[in-house]
Amino acid sequence: MVAGFLRQASRLLLPSDCTSCCRPLTDDPIPFFCRTCWEHIQPLHGPSCPRCHRPFASASSITYSPTHECHDCRTREPHYTQVWAGYAYCPPLQDAIALFKYQGKVGLADSLGSLLARTIPHDLETDILMPVPLHPNRLRRREFNQSLLLADRIGPVLHRPVSYRNLVRVLDTDPQITLPRSARLQNLRKAFALRAPQEVIGKRILLIDDVFTTGTTVNECARTLLESGAHEVAVLALARSVDAGMIPDSSLPPSAFDQQE
Repeated sequence: MVAGFLRQASRLLLPSDCTSCCRPLTDDPIPFFCRTCWEHIQPLHGPSCPRCHRPFASASSITYSPTHECHDCRTREPHYTQVWAGYAYCPPLQDAIALFKYQGKVGLADSLGSLLARTIPHDLETDILMPVPLHPNRLRRREFNQSLLLADRIGPVLHRPVSYRNLVRVLDTDPQITLPRSARLQNLRKAFALRAPQEVIGKRILLIDDVFTTGTTVNECARTLLESGAHEVAVLALARSVDAGMIPDSSLPPSAFDQQE
């Protein structure tokens, strides 16, 4: 209540526009975004890979074979058992993640955490939540780990502890986004370690991340955890990269259609 009043007052004194559609913000409840654009962020639906939940182009992909996995999962079996990434990595969510992650707008953590909480499967079972760690050098530059901020919002929802000191990144590698697909796996080899391996023995671990792209980072985390005795590792991410043709129109903000006309 107080936060909403202060937000409205600040917008009267310091007018600002929606990051996505550039319309003036008034009584919109989400920082930096208008109500209309934010409500266009809708979960992905439809047929998908049963392991990584990559969307399939057609329902026929799993009509006769419900366990049919995508090409990547079939040809290079991942170490994680499941990935849940509920939203397409496209505007306005992509804009919000960029503000949150790269511009330090941590005021978006609650709103993004709420989006993530909506997509948690009802039958998800886990013992420990672990955010994907940053190397200390990158953490010093960014001053926070965006995955930890998300995990802190999901822990109370699942009533499970968040372990953020055990799994660590020991190699300061080049950002995955700068590398071709063939080099990403090698780039992360032995990049992660556990400070207290005994704490994960027999445990079901849920890795928390902001964006799932190729899955190379979480796969290497999963490998490290399984080699230390974890029972299984699953992944919960806020968004996932998908082919442009797989993004439903309902997930795009009005500004996207304006640009197409």
